[in-house]
Amino acid sequence: MAVWTLGINHTTAPLDLRGRFAFAMDQIAPHLHGLRQTLNRMPEAAIVSTCNRTEIYCAGEQSELEPTLGWLANSAGISPDVLRSHTYSLQDGLAARHAFRVASGLDSMVLGEPQILGQLKDAVRAADAAGALGTTLSQMFQRSFAVAKEVRTSTEIGAHSISMAAAAVRLAGNLFEDLGKVKVLFVGAGEMIELCATHFAAKSPKALAIANRTLERGEKLASRFGGEVMRLADLPDRLHEFDVVISCTASTLPIIGLGAVERALKKRRHRPMFMVDLAVPRDIEVEVKALQDVYLYTVDDLAGVVQTAQANRQAAVAQAEAIVDAGVQSFMHWVDQRGSVPLIQQLNAQADAWRAAELARARKLLAKGEEIDTVLEALSKGLTQKMLHGAMAELHAGDGAARERASNAIQHFFLRKER
Repeated sequence: MAVWTLGINHTTAPLDLRGRFAFAMDQIAPHLHGLRQTLNRMPEAAIVSTCNRTEIYCAGEQSELEPTLGWLANSAGISPDVLRSHTYSLQDGLAARHAFRVASGLDSMVLGEPQILGQLKDAVRAADAAGALGTTLSQMFQRSFAVAKEVRTSTEIGAHSISMAAAAVRLAGNLFEDLGKVKVLFVGAGEMIELCATHFAAKSPKALAIANRTLERGEKLASRFGGEVMRLADLPDRLHEFDVVISCTASTLPIIGLGAVERALKKRRHRPMFMVDLAVPRDIEVEVKALQDVYLYTVDDLAGVVQTAQANRQAAVAQAEAIVDAGVQSFMHWVDQRGSVPLIQQLNAQADAWRAAELARARKLLAKGEEIDTVLEALSKGLTQKMLHGAMAELHAGDGAARERASNAIQHFFLRKER
């Protein structure tokens, strides 16, 4: 059984390219179906898609990295050659090790961040619901979750990390002297927005609002922080009211355009606006960054802020990597054992067939009135002859070299002393 992964992340591809490979959760099932149809023999498959990465994990009889690359490139309408320079591809133990490191937060932009584990679990559930998750990938991911749990409980990998949300608050604090006097708008109502709202709410801003496509979800989040909720359709008319705008939605197109921000700045009389676009693809048009009174940051722009306290984390990283390595070794041992399963099944089936045949013969002898001892003797001899027939045949057939190999095998399997 071969295991392989192909992906792009924040270290190999720029934000705009990553945005072209963002898969919405409700589209994972059809994409998985298309991927498996493209590859030979419908391998197991799972797709992980976050703001920092898009990865495909597969397991099948043979590795099919090139067809996988071709499918991924085609999904975004670009050539495989262009995509290849931005991807990483790993097989077997290295693929498993990558999955374990991702789950443990060791491959994240924010070292040790916990959100990726939940995103990975969502991807596995989606693959399972789509019927694309088989025994091998299921085992690999479940082991990766166990390793991630051990890393988090046994090391301080996340103790010194700065989350995206905390980084956004820190940068906003650099621009505004008192965050208690600013009005903050959150666009979206997902997990990342909830995390950002929690961090900003701790600074007691003057006002807090949630703009979301569905009011019900927005109201639920806004009620937690004593904020108001608004429709996305009202965003252009009210954008000027807010000093800080944090956006992270699943929209495939920007929802805050250059024109809307320019009009907002005019109404604000060019008082500065702090904006953070955590979405992939972008929620805020890239041209907004060039405006004089706007301070716009993307997930990639925050990289320098979150990579602090690196020296303090080195010991925890080394400890975490050791846990990952042990997990990978255990998983690959399991995979190797799985390769023997068909032979074991055949051997058991053959032994059952011999047993059934000798039992049927014994019952006939008993029905004819034969003595029980005689029947038992015949039963034992029949089973013994059937088990030894192949070995005896090999010892009397073939050339000298073949007989020597057979002799060594027979001594190993039949004549070795019990320890």
